[in-house]
Amino acid sequence: MDKLKTIQDIHPDEKGRQVEDSLYQSIKDIIQTARATTYQAVDFAMTQAKNEAIELLGQPAAEEFIRKPYILNFMGIKEASSYFEKDIEQGLIDNMQSFLLELGKGFSFVARQRRMQFDDSDFYIDLVFYNYILKCFVLIDLKLGELTHQDVGQMDSYVRMYEEKFRAEDDNPTIGLILCSKRNEAIVKYSILNDNKNIFASKYLLYLPTEEELKRQIEKERNMIESLNEEG
Repeated sequence: MDKLKTIQDIHPDEKGRQVEDSLYQSIKDIIQTARATTYQAVDFAMTQAKNEAIELLGQPAAEEFIRKPYILNFMGIKEASSYFEKDIEQGLIDNMQSFLLELGKGFSFVARQRRMQFDDSDFYIDLVFYNYILKCFVLIDLKLGELTHQDVGQMDSYVRMYEEKFRAEDDNPTIGLILCSKRNEAIVKYSILNDNKNIFASKYLLYLPTEEELKRQIEKERNMIESLNEEG
């Protein structure tokens, strides 16, 4: 009743426009909610199917654990807002349970800003995880903007140092994952990323994809799962 009374008090010329805007916003909210629910349901189903396919292979396959892209909308960062790498890192720490689900099966959190010393220099890895299925450490470096050769070289150094200082004899080789807001496909193709099976670069999204982007992602995941089943 209060809402109706408020509308009645509005000037006739304004009333119709505000009612129309209200209806438009309501429809928009319904569509966005439906899109989010649909994506989460499909994403969960695809992740489950991929994990089952990996287990059927019987051997750790690092490249099958790397997703493209990672959806980090659970952090609640608004579109067009300014943020820094430290904000992304803090958001992941604050929403660790959601991030672990996004990473996939078998991940456990190990450290944040892991310090490594070499000679007189200190190096810090943004996030460190251990995957008990792959039986290896996973290093994650967060980057804003486009992937660079410097980012790739830095991760290569991190992996080499971590192997020397922290990897146990019964651990599998350490995996390095660069999470960037924009991949540079030329750098992916013409760098060690093209040959090294333990260093990867993947894009992250802070907002849910559009319907077209979602279709492309589902198709890519489906093709990958079918390929795994054929190999298995």
